[in-house]
Order: sequence, then structure tokens, then C-alpha cells
Amino acid sequence: MKKKKALIAMSGGVDSSVAAYLTQQAGYEIMGVNMHLFDGKGQEVTGEKSCCSFKDTLYANSVAEHLEFSFHVWDYTEEFREMVINNFIRAYETGQTPNPCIDCNRYLKFKALYDRAEELGMDCIVTGHYSKIDRDPDTGLYMLHKALDPSKDQSYVLYNLTQKQLAHTFFPLGGMTKDETRKIADKMGFINARKPDSQDICFVPDGDYSRFIAEETGREYPCGDFVDEEGNVLGEHKGIIRYTIGQRKGLGLALPQPMYVKEKDVKNNRVVLCVHEHLFTREFDAVDFNWISGKAPEEQVHLNARVRYNQQEQPAVVTPTGEDSVHVCFDKPMRAITKGQAVVLYDGDVVVGGGTII
Repeated sequence: MKKKKALIAMSGGVDSSVAAYLTQQAGYEIMGVNMHLFDGKGQEVTGEKSCCSFKDTLYANSVAEHLEFSFHVWDYTEEFREMVINNFIRAYETGQTPNPCIDCNRYLKFKALYDRAEELGMDCIVTGHYSKIDRDPDTGLYMLHKALDPSKDQSYVLYNLTQKQLAHTFFPLGGMTKDETRKIADKMGFINARKPDSQDICFVPDGDYSRFIAEETGREYPCGDFVDEEGNVLGEHKGIIRYTIGQRKGLGLALPQPMYVKEKDVKNNRVVLCVHEHLFTREFDAVDFNWISGKAPEEQVHLNARVRYNQQEQPAVVTPTGEDSVHVCFDKPMRAITKGQAVVLYDGDVVVGGGTII
């Protein structure tokens, strides 16, 4: 019987390396690919907790040699700049707070790489994401589930997957803990078995988003007013891209009580501050919404929703307002719901869909 073929997205980290090994053990003929995504302007991505560095490519190549499968480096810098970096910059400039990992998964791993795999006749693509896929025997629909290990679950950043993509994607680590993954890597003698998890945005390894945006665009982001909810001027901000919703530290103000960023008024170049209790809201709209089943429900549904990556989802009523838009109303007010972030809906451990908060 002819072996099925799998294309492994290899970042150089321990997760994708063990995913490659497990896919090989499952009987697939595998090929590894390192996606070259980012060439910084004079920036060298070298941190142990970053990804996309030259060292990471060497790690991935070492694992491929160890397991004796072919390994390639494919250039996606142009696509990454347009679909991830430029989206990131546009979001900050319009007062939003984006999640570039979601765009990278959507446009690079599960679009550009997926399309290339299809052209090459691969049966599936494989990544080191901690999530699970199965098929409902009654409906025949593919379902995306949370990972077994809640501390590593990455289902939040995978909500854009379609039925076709789920049918041709394999997540070998979804039923494992990170400790089990490292034990396999140790046993196999992988060079990256103890490599720390990547924690930074790969193209902003120092975490200074405003510096990165200013250097990339060559634009100046002028100072403006900090105001309270009544419009009273409280001081001067240092450029609207430097602030995020819910922020308290780093405002540079001496105020009689703690105040937080509630809103960024881009049109008037103002940052609106409020007291803590005014950060809480229940309702919002989301667009560019992907229903994993491929079809929006015909009426409102009661589900659990998550509005940031490291958050326990909470009960909400979700009302479809179009084919790819929804209105969400939480049962209880939530803190600092932020434009540009994702809302992801869950039914138990099953991802129902997600979209961008507006």
C-alpha cells in the first residue's frame, strides 16, 4: 500500500520536531519545510525564546537529518510582510490591537503552505500546534477541539480553519502534555529538546511594538491628549500606537486615582482614560467571522466565548448578524474587550468559530 505523504511545518522548536517524528511513526512519508518569514531591517532575531532565527532553521535541519527525511527552506517573506506585518501596522494605526499569530496561521501556514502542499500532492500538512481534529460520525463535519493540556491549548489561534483545511491537517500533539513532548525529544536525542518555548512576536523580539512600527513606516506618531470620559484633558500622550486597552502602567501621569486606557480616539488623536470599573462591558460586534461548520446558525445561540488568548471562556449569547458577522453579549461584564483582538466561540471543548472584534 502506498504511503500517505505529509508536509511538516518545522519552526525549529521542539513541538514541530516531535510532530514530525510522530507523523513518521504513524506511517507517513514526510517532508520538512522551514518557512522563512522575516528579514528585519538590521534586526537579528536571536533570542532563545523567539522563533524564525537562523539558529532555528539549523535546529529544524538537524532533526530532519536525524530522522532521515528531506528538508527545505521556502521563502515567504513577501507574503508575511503583506499579510502579517502590514496588517499589524494598519491595525495599530487605526486604534486596534492585533494578534499577528492568527494572521500567520490563516494566511501563511494554512493558506500559502497548504496550497503548496496540495500542488505537491501531499495528503496533509502537519504542525506542532496543541489542538485536536476529529470527524463527527453523524454529520461528517470535521471538528476542531481544544488540546488535552489546557496550559498549552492553541485552539484560539486556529479558528479560521475551514472544513477542507481540517480534512487535510494533522496535529499530533493535541492529546499530549508539553512534558510528554519534551520526553520524546530527549529520548530521540533532538538538539532542541530543551529549547524554551517561543514567547515573542517573531518580528518584534524585544516587544517594543511602537519602535518597530515607527522604523518600518518611517512615520512620526504625534503626541496628543490624554482625556477622561468627559473629555477633560489629563496630560499628554506620546503617540497613539504606544497604548493598549486596559493599560495602566507607563502612562507617565500623576493622577489622584489609578486610571486605565479605555479607548483610542484615532480621529482626534486622543487616548481616553477611565477608572477600573468602567473597563467592563458585556456587548460587542465581530466581523470576518469564520464558522468552522461552514454555515452560520439561523438564530442566536448560547455558547462560551473567549476574547483573549490566555483567558477562560465565559457564557454568552451570540446572534448572527450576517454571513460573517456576529453580535456577542456576555452573561457578565468582561474587562477590556479590545478592538482588533479575536473572539472565539466554544461548545464544550469544540471550537465553533471566531472573528475580529470591532
